[in-house]
Amino acid sequence: MGLYLVSPETASSQPTPRVPCRCCPGGVSRSTRGRCYPSDMTDAEWAVIEPLLPAPGWLAGQGGCPGTYCRRGIVDAIRYLVHNGCVWRALPADLPHWRTVYGYVRAWQASGATRRMHDELRGQVRMLAGRSTSPTAAIIDSQSVKAADTVAKTSRGYDAGKKIEGRKRHIATDTLGLILVILVIVVTAASVQDRDAARHLLWRLAAGFRRVSLIWADGGYAGKLVTWAASTLHRTLQIVKRPDNLHTFQVLPRRWVVERTFGWIMKYRRCVRDYERLPEHHETYLYWSMITVMGRRVARRQKPADTPPAEPALSHAV
Repeated sequence: MGLYLVSPETASSQPTPRVPCRCCPGGVSRSTRGRCYPSDMTDAEWAVIEPLLPAPGWLAGQGGCPGTYCRRGIVDAIRYLVHNGCVWRALPADLPHWRTVYGYVRAWQASGATRRMHDELRGQVRMLAGRSTSPTAAIIDSQSVKAADTVAKTSRGYDAGKKIEGRKRHIATDTLGLILVILVIVVTAASVQDRDAARHLLWRLAAGFRRVSLIWADGGYAGKLVTWAASTLHRTLQIVKRPDNLHTFQVLPRRWVVERTFGWIMKYRRCVRDYERLPEHHETYLYWSMITVMGRRVARRQKPADTPPAEPALSHAV
């Protein structure tokens, strides 16, 4: 049985080819499945995602022939996996075969296509918000997540503060909460201190985003790191401390932005717990969770296509 009840009319209906599909001959999608699961893309989302996917090899003059499955089904399968957190072999039968989907995930990860797709979507979201595509300020933070038994002991540790055995992911976001992912996400063992991992994080942030001059962080990054960032990277690291006499919940300036980003990521069950043998695979699923968030946001904000004016209603007056 499937996880969701789908009416026969919805399951058997074919999606209307409203947008082009480069992977299919003739530019028309060969997908015959309708939108069955909450993670499936709408036509508007597919119109945003499809131009960002790498061109098929047979169109780029590299030989070969069109794939067995339309890439719209491939992306729906990836989003289903990230959203529901199932194992690969538990993908529903109406989605492409899990081995094919896994091959696409690995190929796009190795070629950097996933990261480039994320970066392009981040630029579109910032432009829709009236911002420049290149940010000038950032917020950094870390989050410890439990590791499954598939994670090797060499890449996991124990976070005594959170009492979590697993990995720690360090991210930097802009002021909108969008991850700056050009070599920014660093997944380390949970036993690594924030100050130690932050040097590597800030170095990559400065190399990838040269306009970022101001960075906010919590009290765990205070100390020598502030001096090192100013003298070596010529960046201002501003510490937002929690008041010592604070005994209730209070929203701290700037720090809530990155915490909200962690909240977006935690809605995708594949990212709640680390199941991956390699940290790079965990990075990929973080990318896809944010690709889903930003793709939906861009699809909602884009103007709909122009439609012909409706015919005037006929008068019933005699």
